[in-house]
Amino acid sequence: MVQVATEPVIVKTPKGDLEGDLVVPPPARAVVLFAHGSGSSRHSPRNRAVAESLQYSGFGTLLLDLLTPEEAKFDQRTHELRFDIELLAERLVPAIDQLDEWSATRRMPIGLFGASTGAAAALKAAARRPDRVAAVVSRGGRPDLGGEGLASVQAPTLLIVGGDDREVLNLNRQAADLLTSLPLTDVKIEIVPHAGHLFEEPGALDQVAELAASWFRNYLGAGVERWTGPDGGHWKPPEPRRRPPIA
Repeated sequence: MVQVATEPVIVKTPKGDLEGDLVVPPPARAVVLFAHGSGSSRHSPRNRAVAESLQYSGFGTLLLDLLTPEEAKFDQRTHELRFDIELLAERLVPAIDQLDEWSATRRMPIGLFGASTGAAAALKAAARRPDRVAAVVSRGGRPDLGGEGLASVQAPTLLIVGGDDREVLNLNRQAADLLTSLPLTDVKIEIVPHAGHLFEEPGALDQVAELAASWFRNYLGAGVERWTGPDGGHWKPPEPRRRPPIA
């Protein structure tokens, strides 16, 4: 098998360095930056599962901690920073900029994938980098927390919600109505039947990954259906170094 290593990266921000895991499979011509949800990190097993699927589809991925280690410890005690959407968006913007600086991802179209509160942060960041962010996907997200900034989003946006997550579904419908800078064809809500907020049901997360890959393929203009590597050799995404039991 062709093995592609996870490259540990550092994203520099005015308030400290953020740790990330970058994977760029050989056929990648676009990259997806992940914004984790409240109380989570770049080690989110659900985001890692989606990232692995996107890697198989020929996309690079960057899983990033949105808080510094010190901030994460503070947030574990207070739960304050995980809902600071402005702070989280401010962390994504330099990550977008640095993707243009790294040789492995320079000039690649960029997509954002946000979960829970990370979806609102992703949309805010997309509004601030309209020339670089080509598409946004939300998984069980709270895009409504993006507030007035939603009206400035120009990146085509897919909102994926579990069919049994009724309250969040209603909030996503409200948020979709606020994405007024986008034509109706560039805003879509996809409902995964019988899935809850965390998409823990059998096959639910697979559907999320397939929907995300299709959306990014349409708007990033890159990726492949399934890459088997040179001479038919199968490419195997890297094993994560650890998987703490967090959502």
